[in-house]
Amino acid sequence: MSNDTTPPISRYPIPKLSSLPDDIRRRIEAVQEKSGFVPNVFLVLARRPDEFRAFFAYHDALMDKPGGLSKAEREMIVVATSAANQCQYCVIAHGAILRIRAKNPLIADQVAINYRKADITPRQKAMIDFAMKISQAAYLVDETDFEALKAFGFEEEDIWDIMAITGLFGFSNRMANVAAMRPNDEFYTLGR
Repeated sequence: MSNDTTPPISRYPIPKLSSLPDDIRRRIEAVQEKSGFVPNVFLVLARRPDEFRAFFAYHDALMDKPGGLSKAEREMIVVATSAANQCQYCVIAHGAILRIRAKNPLIADQVAINYRKADITPRQKAMIDFAMKISQAAYLVDETDFEALKAFGFEEEDIWDIMAITGLFGFSNRMANVAAMRPNDEFYTLGR
């Protein structure tokens, strides 16, 4: 994993793959087989198996489901709100996923730096506006926010997805920041 010149991937110790419960080890191995590396988040969260299972169950339920938001749009929400929360891990990792899902090597940088000037649709900007409001000032959300989204064709379930993705990654951003989770080097070049 790391040598004397490579910073650690977390301030917390990383368990050995062989010491993990079978289901978690199999999941990590499947991710490694598919992507060619193990994203550090899997190793960091694996130190607490029950929490690992709960986090990834909710993650998968939100990010991999069909619905009114494309998988790329889901990743846009993560990248924009993670940038606002200054979460290096999530911006870099989900930026790579966004580039791949959108088939656009520029989009993640644009969304992370200033989504308002990114090459995205007005509908996507409205979606991220709402996600940013949830991320930064959820107490201000009111019916006008819902009406604005509905004007762009978002259904109630789509709005729930925006809310839930923003909430999950607000949690994830805080965990990654406090645990000093380092993005894998591989993420920086994916989808470019």
